[in-house]
Amino acid sequence: MKKRIAFRKLGRTSSHRWAMLRNMVTSLINHERIVTTLPKAKELRRVADKIITQAKQNSLHSRRQADKIVREPAALTKLFEILGPRYEDREGGYTRILKLSKNRAGDNADMAVIEYVDRPGEVRAARPPQGRIFDALDDAIEEVGIKSIRR
Repeated sequence: MKKRIAFRKLGRTSSHRWAMLRNMVTSLINHERIVTTLPKAKELRRVADKIITQAKQNSLHSRRQADKIVREPAALTKLFEILGPRYEDREGGYTRILKLSKNRAGDNADMAVIEYVDRPGEVRAARPPQGRIFDALDDAIEEVGIKSIRR
């Protein structure tokens, strides 16, 4: 029985797998959208979400932790100056995986697109975070003339 198996091995040694995930998360930060196989995208989501959480903290320690993962200094700067503030009020779920309809031509592997949500020029808009929903609802209620009970 397969119990408590945490990661996909992806047919690679652990050092090769970690190097591949570091390269992929750096590419995802640079381009904000990449095409890869479905299992790789699901594994990349774990690393990408954790690194955005570090960027939101924006401390020296979190910058050094992210520097161990991100390969390029320009990507690290983009992570902390653009992506971190963009997801300041979102509590997780920074990436979206969309399964592509066509498989890869050579080996028929399932392909997917992994992208950051709330990026400029995206096709499908993300659901706003809970805090933004309640703030907009409170503003609408106050415009009508009803007193808000949350404030």
